[in-house]
Amino acid sequence: MSICQFPRRISVGIVTGCLCALAGVVHAQAAREAHDASWPAVATFSIVGFDPESGEIGVAVQSRVFSVGNGVIWGEAGVGVVATQAWVDVSYGPQGLDLLRQGLTPTEVVERILEDDPDPYPEDWPEAGRQFSVMSAKGEVATYTGPKASEWAGHEIGEHCSAQGNILAGPKVVEDMVRAFEETEGHLSFKLLASLEAGQAAGGDRRGMQSAAMLIVKEDGGVWLNNDVVMRLQIDDSPEPIQELRRLVEIAARQRARYGGD
Repeated sequence: MSICQFPRRISVGIVTGCLCALAGVVHAQAAREAHDASWPAVATFSIVGFDPESGEIGVAVQSRVFSVGNGVIWGEAGVGVVATQAWVDVSYGPQGLDLLRQGLTPTEVVERILEDDPDPYPEDWPEAGRQFSVMSAKGEVATYTGPKASEWAGHEIGEHCSAQGNILAGPKVVEDMVRAFEETEGHLSFKLLASLEAGQAAGGDRRGMQSAAMLIVKEDGGVWLNNDVVMRLQIDDSPEPIQELRRLVEIAARQRARYGGD
């Protein structure tokens, strides 16, 4: 009710309104704190990669969280791909693509995103705990691992790829991921998949496995008309998400062979 409409109730209205407002603030704060405390850090390992022969660019991820592909991996044909994880800010994905679209290099994109991060929850969800990788459509890449990302955390940049992760068994995880990507032949999906498999074989996420996802893009590279998505696969909840991802990648390979793809 408007105070202007009911002048004889001004005092009661003000007191009641203030108490309600105060209760709302307290409730909202408590709800935010409870919600923030329930957010799992996206402890994971991911790979971004480029195939100079096909022009395809992609990103793949595995983690011990439900539906890791929802928010971690981003891509746009002719622009690039982004993986954003750890004390994740999901907006890094669309921000990264937008800045690449404007002509910034991956290194400039990483610097700009970090500069613009308001770091709203420095104690509970710090900017210094973020980890993300940005790759352009030409295969140029830059990766950041914050000093507060949960140990073991780090990244390794190789030829046409970057592997990054946190809460890992150790640096061998990302080292083996890069090696597998570089040594695997064939379609980009198999290179990304081999990288995840190698990371898991090296110890992977210390907490185990639950979900995995892969995204590959190229202008007009997908099935049907005007489709830039070569592949978008997501395993949201599985005791063996990488194994299930392989099953789907192999189905896609058979489909490409059937219709004359690579």
